[in-house]
Amino acid sequence: MLAVQELILAQARDMMIWVYVFLAVAGIVGLIFLLLFFRFFNLWIQSWLTGAGVGIIDMISMMLRKVNYQMIVQQKIALVQAGVRVETRDLEAHYLARGNVPKTAAAVIAAYKAGIDLPWNRAAAIDLAGRDVLDAVRTSVNPKVIDCPDPSKGTRTLDAVAKDGIQLRVKARVTVRTKLERLVGGATEETIIARVGQGIVSAIGQADDYKQVLANPSIISKEVLAMGLDAQTAFDIVSVDIADVEVGENVGAKLRADQAAADLRVAQAQAEQRRAAAVALEQEMRAKVEENRAKLVEAEAQIPLAIAEALRAGRLGVMDYYALRNLQADTEMRSAVAGLGQRREPGGPQPPQ
Repeated sequence: MLAVQELILAQARDMMIWVYVFLAVAGIVGLIFLLLFFRFFNLWIQSWLTGAGVGIIDMISMMLRKVNYQMIVQQKIALVQAGVRVETRDLEAHYLARGNVPKTAAAVIAAYKAGIDLPWNRAAAIDLAGRDVLDAVRTSVNPKVIDCPDPSKGTRTLDAVAKDGIQLRVKARVTVRTKLERLVGGATEETIIARVGQGIVSAIGQADDYKQVLANPSIISKEVLAMGLDAQTAFDIVSVDIADVEVGENVGAKLRADQAAADLRVAQAQAEQRRAAAVALEQEMRAKVEENRAKLVEAEAQIPLAIAEALRAGRLGVMDYYALRNLQADTEMRSAVAGLGQRREPGGPQPPQ
């Protein structure tokens, strides 16, 4: 009997030990629960009072996934208070995708208040594409003014030339409104500036006289707006305003002067070429003259031999020889007298040396 009692007491002691262990574990779990409850209590109260619908379990789940639950709850409360219905998991997904949840939420709220259709998914896509979605919404509500050309690029004016050759320097201001549906994949401000600049240059180039542009700069604006330069861009061009027009250089006269100088250089080169050809021809003729003189001297050297041969052969008599000599002497005398007369005439040609 005593042994049975001792066995029952031992079992009771073991039972009490397990009870104590259970109570300790339950106490620890309860303490952890209380700590978590008090940690999330304020946010849960705010969520419950505003109707955001984010429970403590949801917050613990976000904490375990390393999500900034405080920011998510605050943005969900802001969206609900603004009347925008967005699921909590959509906010978490955007946060985990490295998106800017506060700015995206602010953009959605601003678009909703302005009557612009901007669902959360589209706003999140714009934000993840690297665009400033909040600035895009503001620009859609309040159009933005862009300077053309962009002063930050180092260019102060757009230079164009009218048909009369006068250069005009223009500054323009382009008012644009963001197209949210084209913000992802649409061309940016740089494209708008480039296209408007091209349109202004084209419009000035079509003007017959620079005075027409000075008297009525709106012809540039009308021409540019009619081109539809905002196609495939993230903006609608509201207006193009010409801020300043200055008269530059007379490009046409400068080009004509440059062309005349080029023509002069070509003519001088051609004249020099002809002069060089004439000098070469003169030298060639002189060489031929000297060659013919050498032949003449060679031929004259054969005359005495021919006369001697004729005398020996009896084909030429002595009297004939003296008559030939007299004829030669008369010819030389006439040549000498003619040369002396030419030297005495003022301005007359000089005899050959």
